[in-house]
Amino acid sequence: MSRFGEQLRMERVARGVSLEAITSATKISRRYLTALEQERFNQLPGGILNKGIVRGYANVLGLDPDEWLARYNSAYAASGQMYDDDRNWVDFAANVGRARMDRHELQALRIRWAITILLLLAAAAALYFALRYFGIHAGWWPA
Repeated sequence: MSRFGEQLRMERVARGVSLEAITSATKISRRYLTALEQERFNQLPGGILNKGIVRGYANVLGLDPDEWLARYNSAYAASGQMYDDDRNWVDFAANVGRARMDRHELQALRIRWAITILLLLAAAAALYFALRYFGIHAGWWPA
């Protein structure tokens, strides 16, 4: 099985797209695109910018950016070129994802409680008006 950079270059060549065309469409430096194709990840700017480069490259070629981003992450981790800052960034991003899930669950719980309280208030108001209506007609509730 060929490597990430080779596969990426082969997709570009198969589609007849030059590095200059990708550079003009994405405003990504040609040297970063070349480094990506040659899997010289230590020459890329790092962090979230690398992911943006991969996404931009894949979008210009009409490839699925999420699939190629997953391939990039695997290749980058396997290359041994990952900086400690990038490892920390990956851990941070994973924690942010978990926090977002918790926040969404908390928001859903709040919505459920708000709906429950509104239903209870509506039931209490309906009971009050029903008792008042029948109480007035029965004579035990003053008009």
